[in-house]
Amino acid sequence: MTAAVAPPLSGGVSGAAALKPLVRTVLEALAEGAARRDGPIPAGPPQELFALVARALAEPAGNGLDDDALRRLTALVAAGSADPSDPACAAHLHCPPLAVAVAADLAISALNPSQDSWDQAPATTALETLVLDQVAELVGYPSTAAGVFTSGGTESNLMGLMLARDRVLGRATGRRIERDGLPAGPRARIFASAAAHFSVRRAAALLGLGEDTVVTVPVDRDLRMEPDELAVALRECVRRGELPMAVVATAGTTDTGAIDPLNACADLAAEHGAWTHVDAAYGGGALLSDRLAPLLAGLERADSVSLDWHKLGWQPVAAGVFLVRKAETYASLARRAAYLNPADDEDAGYSSLLGLSLRTTRRPDAFKIAVTLAALGREGLGRLVDACHDLACAGAAAVRAHPRLELHGDPVLTAFLFRYLPADAALADRVNAGLRRRLLREGHAVVGRTELPGEGPGRVRLKLTLLNPHTTATEVEQLVHLVAGAGAAEEAAL
Repeated sequence: MTAAVAPPLSGGVSGAAALKPLVRTVLEALAEGAARRDGPIPAGPPQELFALVARALAEPAGNGLDDDALRRLTALVAAGSADPSDPACAAHLHCPPLAVAVAADLAISALNPSQDSWDQAPATTALETLVLDQVAELVGYPSTAAGVFTSGGTESNLMGLMLARDRVLGRATGRRIERDGLPAGPRARIFASAAAHFSVRRAAALLGLGEDTVVTVPVDRDLRMEPDELAVALRECVRRGELPMAVVATAGTTDTGAIDPLNACADLAAEHGAWTHVDAAYGGGALLSDRLAPLLAGLERADSVSLDWHKLGWQPVAAGVFLVRKAETYASLARRAAYLNPADDEDAGYSSLLGLSLRTTRRPDAFKIAVTLAALGREGLGRLVDACHDLACAGAAAVRAHPRLELHGDPVLTAFLFRYLPADAALADRVNAGLRRRLLREGHAVVGRTELPGEGPGRVRLKLTLLNPHTTATEVEQLVHLVAGAGAAEEAAL
């Protein structure tokens, strides 16, 4: 009988030798898949792609020692993916990652550290702490700051509101929320703009407060929170005997990149004893740019901040950051697990990051950012931010110049809204929604779609989010004209 041969592992001296041919296979398969796709997204209906993937997964397993399965499935996924590096793929905050960051991510995958205890991640425990210090300094936080890497803005917003709940409700009732559960007392309220991310309401539900705890504050035409409306809402909350728990300001809405008046939000929150959380998952990238950083004046006053480097930071997902201005406000998250962070180990210098995260097992996503900062620095990344801002301005100009397109507003960061104007205004929403699906079905472009706040028809808008600094202004103009052509075809088909 022949003994079974164990598949090679990625670690140790032999791991590099095992990975080398497989990495070559992946690179070849990625190129093969991209050539097969031949565009920003696979053409055809979703059901067709689903059936293709199902057939590939149904193929019998190999012996585990050759690279056939890796090559076949990598090529399949590459052929069936949206390619954020394609100039016509511009719908979402979905960046083409820097090659150096992808390579750094491969190194971490091979080593497979977990950030929940020092003895699983000695070097990356130190590295995460030091990289977070750099990011906190970029935000303008003092040395009292603390934080953690997260899966993204949704997790970071949940953490910010959890700490706000524990701090503000605990202070109001004199009880430790993490030990005793939600106390009886005045009803808590969270204030966020009509353009805030949906994760704010989801966080309120997960925290046991209920989605209707969130008070929606009106926005102006540029989708920025109206500070006068926030002041009215806070006063009304107090008049009703309720407790202002948190003000969530947005620095970079997903649709337009709008930035709420951060200083005014911080002033009003402080006046009413509320926590200030800033969702800067998108707009935080402006901190890298000398040109755009002034837009975030007041960010340093927030009690907590969300940042995503997998948006305007060109990192592979995930690369979220959560920071608090004062480490002491993290107290309610601290936990002791004898098998991970025993007190005597920590007293001896074997520090643990367990008490900083909602997760236990966690990748060291700080590493790819550390490599990127070492390779490019803030100045190099800032040039990429500025290049994408320039592209958005060029795209907006192309929309403004087209007789059948209407621009909603000039770009703040790297995104803008617009729509196609059919001859019959009553068809506007149908045509704009339809032209986007037409472009997807034909595999020609990936364009975003959203709706402006309010009620009734006429709110559907298309969105371009420019995150590829290698794209040219000419390519963006071509994409704008492609959208207009799809609009004319869709209008004719109705």
